Amino acid sequence: MSILESMKEDQRKNFDRIETAIHYIQTHFQEQPNLDVLAEQLQLSPFHFQRLFSEWAGVSPKKFLQFTTLAFAKKRLKEERATLLDTAFDSGLSGTSRLHDLFVKIEGMTPGEYKNGGEQLNIHFEITDSMFGRILCASTEKGICHLTFSDTDDETAIRDMKLLFPNAKYNQSISPHQESVLDLFLKQRSHLSQIKLHLKGTQFQIKVWEALLKIPTGNLASYGSLAKSMDQPNASRAVGSAIGDNPIAYLIPCHRVIRSTGEFGQYRWGSNRKIAMIGWEASQIDSGN
Repeated sequence: MSILESMKEDQRKNFDRIETAIHYIQTHFQEQPNLDVLAEQLQLSPFHFQRLFSEWAGVSPKKFLQFTTLAFAKKRLKEERATLLDTAFDSGLSGTSRLHDLFVKIEGMTPGEYKNGGEQLNIHFEITDSMFGRILCASTEKGICHLTFSDTDDETAIRDMKLLFPNAKYNQSISPHQESVLDLFLKQRSHLSQIKLHLKGTQFQIKVWEALLKIPTGNLASYGSLAKSMDQPNASRAVGSAIGDNPIAYLIPCHRVIRSTGEFGQYRWGSNRKIAMIGWEASQIDSGN
């Protein structure tokens, strides 16, 4: 057997191992198997299994188990009579505190908040034109909770917003928080520091979004440099994913992140809009505004 054939055989064996491990986790997650138990299924050392699984799956075995458990718990909570305690036990967790920690860490909200779908929120929203296209801006009493560009039609933008907060109460009107945003887009940029945000995200997502807010207007950063600024130089891919989940366009300036090659790269609200934003901000700096 040649070296190349041997490498391919090793890759096939490793893929089969990971496939077996994933199947085991998905069928035994209610037992909450630890690293030793999972490694034993493949007759590997815990260290070797941890490294192999992380390389192939992109996440650690523990994180994959958490995602699998969370997916089941979310489905369970959508059932009308499901309680938090029953959901915790049915998910293989020892109690509601572990269910709470799981939701807050990965989903960025408590199990109760997920179950009621924002039932306690009063959301004001308005759709208007801006220099970068039509925008939908929504806020709670705490601050801006959603800002997106409406590239199709207003009804679709409103529907997509309501999918994020299905049980909230909506009022199409402009709040003081939204007035600050409109001033930013239509009048003067100096109001940016006065705008308050009401964010829902995981701890890591919040950390990435905070890092984005530190990129000065007119400046650009790469995914790698942003990860380094967070003291996580090997997390460029995870940083990119969190940037893609940014719920508040422009105010959280994910448009200022480009590839290390200098290419502008993709943008959730369109590459052309990203280029326009970067160019407009640069022109504002050059003109001294």
